[in-house]
Amino acid sequence: MKKLLLLGLFAALLSGCATTGENRIIDKSIAAKGQEDRVQFIILHYTAIDQATSLRVLSTQDVSAHYLVGNESPVKVWQLVDESRMAYHAGYSDWRDFSRLNASSIGIEIVNLGYKDTPEGRAYFPFPQAQIDRVIALVKDISTRYHIRPQYILAHSDIAPQRKPDPGPLFPWKQLADAGLIPWPNADEVFALQPTYEQQLPDVKSFQQKLAKIGYKIPQTGIFDEATKNVIIAFQMKYRPEKFDGTPDAQTAAMIDVLLNKIKP
Repeated sequence: MKKLLLLGLFAALLSGCATTGENRIIDKSIAAKGQEDRVQFIILHYTAIDQATSLRVLSTQDVSAHYLVGNESPVKVWQLVDESRMAYHAGYSDWRDFSRLNASSIGIEIVNLGYKDTPEGRAYFPFPQAQIDRVIALVKDISTRYHIRPQYILAHSDIAPQRKPDPGPLFPWKQLADAGLIPWPNADEVFALQPTYEQQLPDVKSFQQKLAKIGYKIPQTGIFDEATKNVIIAFQMKYRPEKFDGTPDAQTAAMIDVLLNKIKP
């Protein structure tokens, strides 16, 4: 009798374990329609230091990036943070309705010394073409895998215009546009529209509203203050790097309008 009772108890325990195991199974057969990739942005930076120092800083200090693109021949790319994890590269940042973009972006640091101040003014360092080729290939791969919107491939200066100038005016954004990666204001359309604004320049409030529609965080005061100037500089550095003094001129106004027409949903 004791043996039968023990067998019965053992059978009950096994049955309970099986039931518990079944309850722990997670059914993944149904996927919600309302979802998208966590990664929404690609942010490009320059390191402002040499390659060896860039590697050391980005791997041993609190600042980090998912990728580092070297500038020595042959150009090498390091992955320092897995794409599934957050890197600390964007800092306080904003674009459209997003803020603190570390959580929603892939950060790419590009080895480049940045700039030096000289008696003739600030001089920026150029990027080797082989390095740019690797950057374009990397951006194309990431943006394809995560279905990143072209208007969400950005400069650090786009998302933090009050404190960051990188990757600077010598970074060839037009090459990324020619590769189909980012929107670009058509030169013929800008040329056709520019005379209209030379006759009557939009007021500061119009510049602020339109730059905000593109994505920049900019005051909406109608006052041409330092913050507004810094945002215009960031825009000009990217789309008109030959002159980025922050002046809200006719060509800049035309470029803003043409670009806005390209990125309308």
